[in-house]
Amino acid sequence: MIEFAKMPDSVEKFAAILDATLKEVNSDYEAKRWKDIALQPLEVIVARPGLFHDWLARKGKLGGQHKVPRLSNTREYIESMLVLNNE
Repeated sequence: MIEFAKMPDSVEKFAAILDATLKEVNSDYEAKRWKDIALQPLEVIVARPGLFHDWLARKGKLGGQHKVPRLSNTREYIESMLVLNNE
């Protein structure tokens, strides 16, 4: 999920370039993407403007003293952002 400052002309082309770049800079990613065996092609979901800010506000996490979640073992964060993105 990406909140673009400026929308690309083609989200599909952006996704292809992002995928190719990740393969170039991360050999582990490239190995897992080889022939789509371990990882399927990435999917870019366009986040509406202000989504991440709104999500943090809804969770009561706005402000300098709150840490932004970086990793999660569950889909809890992304699922809640997907719901908010469609509201």
